[in-house]
Amino acid sequence: MADVYLHGHHASVLSAHGARTAADSAAYLLPRLRDGMRVLDVGCGPGTVTLDLAEAVAPTGAVTGIENVEGPLEHARRNAAARGDARTQFDLADVRDLPYADASFDVVHAHQVLQHLTDPVGALREMARVARPGGLVAMRDVDYASMVWHPASEGMTRWLGVYRRLARLNHAEPDAGRHLVAWSHSAGLTRLEPSASLWTYATPEQCAWWGGTWARRALESTFATQALERGLVTPDDLAAISADWQAWSTHPDAWFAMTHAEVIAHV
Repeated sequence: MADVYLHGHHASVLSAHGARTAADSAAYLLPRLRDGMRVLDVGCGPGTVTLDLAEAVAPTGAVTGIENVEGPLEHARRNAAARGDARTQFDLADVRDLPYADASFDVVHAHQVLQHLTDPVGALREMARVARPGGLVAMRDVDYASMVWHPASEGMTRWLGVYRRLARLNHAEPDAGRHLVAWSHSAGLTRLEPSASLWTYATPEQCAWWGGTWARRALESTFATQALERGLVTPDDLAAISADWQAWSTHPDAWFAMTHAEVIAHV
């Protein structure tokens, strides 16, 4: 069964993903990286986290980022050029069948990837295959059911329910975070270091950015088109969801948090 990326690659999505850094998305992994390592970044998107990982293994290390569609890779290559990074490589590849030899990498990393896959256990097996003995497989995924915010918002509550239902209609797991340890065990990975961390939006600037991002994505991204195609919402529903995200983004008491699970597996 083909995997369906629920967010899609609309400009509103790539802009949000392009704001991510290794510090806010892979802090659990950064202390393990050192000069000379070879790293594979699965689902690299526009490459901002990938390029940070490359800095962590510089000057002699090498990082490869992969996506299964070309669009995000074009953004990643432009971001690399803007940083003056001519070493990091961006490949078109599928995590279900990686085009790399066994034991090719010291670290294989996936951020916010497993939640979108119909077979996350198979993906972890493939990630472990290309990791060298003694290397690491590192994963971090959100748990959508953990999302909480203030003040209450009917539109945001509707958004979360529609998102989780859409993900499951795509045979994916929106609450992936709580499953990472179990999926790792099923993939044959037993030497695990699990942890958790939060993304929190609490300052006026953070809430304006996060709420504004989803106000756009609720109307323009693949989430919107799929929700309409599945008959889960009407255009008016999406407009109301977007308006409530926008209203929340400027509320003086706005606060939002979500839990991410993390696992480092020793191969």
